[in-house]
Amino acid sequence: MQYSTTQDTLVGLFVASGIAALFFMSMKISNLGEFSEKNNYTISADFANSGGLKVKSPVVVGGVRIGRVTAITLNPKNFRSVVKMSIEPQYNNLPDDTTASIFTAGLLGEQYISLSPGGSDDLLKNNSKIEITQSAVVLEELIGQFLFKDKDAEKK
Repeated sequence: MQYSTTQDTLVGLFVASGIAALFFMSMKISNLGEFSEKNNYTISADFANSGGLKVKSPVVVGGVRIGRVTAITLNPKNFRSVVKMSIEPQYNNLPDDTTASIFTAGLLGEQYISLSPGGSDDLLKNNSKIEITQSAVVLEELIGQFLFKDKDAEKK
């Protein structure tokens, strides 16, 4: 069988395109491929428990991603999680009485913030704060409440 440089070149191009495709897929899956936040505006919300929420988690309204979580910090005064979100500029019509909740996508999926718009005529602006929030449901806490509730019932 003849061995040629054309075959070497084709195999090299095939391998390089495969590596490029894997790199592109990993960037898309990890949400690191999105760098366009130039005109976004920032809003924040305080949660009693942010659960497994992570930076770059999606922010959705009605199932449509409108932004990403940019920072999660702890307020040292009230010990609540402060979550900052970057919202895309075309979604600048959110009422200022919008509520924020942390949900899980599926049973074991990633956590995300769901915004539910209110009915106010005033809108959220850059650096606004969402006042009404619902924290993440922690599965371990629910199981613990269930177990301790049953033990209390047995004692009576």
